[in-house]
Amino acid sequence: MASKTDFSEAEWDQLHKGAAGAGLLVSVSDRSFFDSFKEAGALAKHLAGARTSSDSELVRELSKEHGTGFGMTAAPDKVERETLEALRAGIATLEAKSPEDAVAYRQFVLDVAESVGNAAGGGEDRERAAIEKIREALGATTGP
Repeated sequence: MASKTDFSEAEWDQLHKGAAGAGLLVSVSDRSFFDSFKEAGALAKHLAGARTSSDSELVRELSKEHGTGFGMTAAPDKVERETLEALRAGIATLEAKSPEDAVAYRQFVLDVAESVGNAAGGGEDRERAAIEKIREALGATTGP
């Protein structure tokens, strides 16, 4: 299994931006003031849990990173574009450098996206569509 030291700074930043950006992408796909608080809490809780409970060292290290790689006023289209690009690049890097970590990374990112999507009731069409875009960028099979 790989750790942060196995990646360049740019590669690590892409992996982090993809994971954190996935949660942000789901959140901004259906903006609601009160939902945003619930979704931010779900993202933070999910990351905190992964720091201690994940079997993957890579996931544990990624979940310790702070921020999302986006500013507070990032436009939703920028969040979508850059998150999906980071996910595609991150998966390509993992497939090349540490294929065994690609599965754990995909699951971590999808779990983050799902937890944010379900934080405020979940199931909204725009949030589901955002999660499907994340799945496609990760090369993951379509879920329920």
